[in-house]
Amino acid sequence: MKQMNKLMGALLGGAVMMGALALPGTAAAGADDGKTKVVIQVSDSNPATWNLALNNVKNFQAATKGQAIIEVVAYGPGIGMLTADSEVANRVSEAVDSGVKVAACGNTMKAKKLTKEDMNAKVDIVPGGVVEIVEREKEGYSYIRP
Repeated sequence: MKQMNKLMGALLGGAVMMGALALPGTAAAGADDGKTKVVIQVSDSNPATWNLALNNVKNFQAATKGQAIIEVVAYGPGIGMLTADSEVANRVSEAVDSGVKVAACGNTMKAKKLTKEDMNAKVDIVPGGVVEIVEREKEGYSYIRP
């Protein structure tokens, strides 16, 4: 019985140790170093909505002193604001320059016959905007929709 207790104790200790290694914010959890992660959805073509989203980004960066990982994902009607000549192109470029990932939905681009050349050069293109958001949420990102 003592031997069984020792074995169970060793197994339990190993399980606890493995669990501790996978806790968020630990080195084993990934390269984000416990940073707050946010994904912002914009599926609206209204420049006011885009300006609100980009203001949210700036305010969040200021509040977290640059210690956040932020991604803005655009799909549907919102994709037009990620074109090279959009009303908010300069602000989108500024967000990317400040460390924000801005992603355009490849599915929407295909549907609207937009090419990579049509888009702001600083924007990433992902296969699907909704899929991108769901994947980020699975990774622990908080979801925001302005």
